[in-house]
Amino acid sequence: MTDTVSTNESGLSVGLKRSAEMATIFMIGDGLLGLLQPHRHVALWRSPVRTVDALVRPFADRPARRRTYGLLQGAAGLALAARLRMR
Repeated sequence: MTDTVSTNESGLSVGLKRSAEMATIFMIGDGLLGLLQPHRHVALWRSPVRTVDALVRPFADRPARRRTYGLLQGAAGLALAARLRMR
């Protein structure tokens, strides 16, 4: 049986990289949706639960703010993905 993980990398290290990769996918995708469809995206995340709603309340009725945040979020996701190269 061949090992798909290099001898220099533990399973924990691969797991952390996979988690970081999933975070980049979320950041890039969420950023794009916020950039392209700010009203729809914010409306989807509005919630009667105060802590959840507090995350999107700053963007309600402020599409330019959500677009700016989306652009920054996507750029941060791409920057993180660039750092996650397998060695």
